[in-house]
Amino acid sequence: MPRAEVNWKRRSPDGETVQVKAQHIGDQWRFFVRGARYEQWQPFDEPPLDDWLALLDGIRRRLGRGLVRPEDVARLERLVRERFPGAEL
Repeated sequence: MPRAEVNWKRRSPDGETVQVKAQHIGDQWRFFVRGARYEQWQPFDEPPLDDWLALLDGIRRRLGRGLVRPEDVARLERLVRERFPGAEL
């Protein structure tokens, strides 16, 4: 069972709206995408920087509501910096 799950929508390179979700399982984040509401979630192994930033934004919002710990935010920021060294957080 995932410990945390964050969902958002974005546009695909084709211009279609897709739903993205990230699940925190153990010490890693797993990303999934789907096109429409009733389609099956498909694993998304190499999410782009925009998806990581959307996840970070969602986690920061949960921090303000007391749903995650500050160290969870710091850990995710460190992970994004490792994957995308030049990224502006």
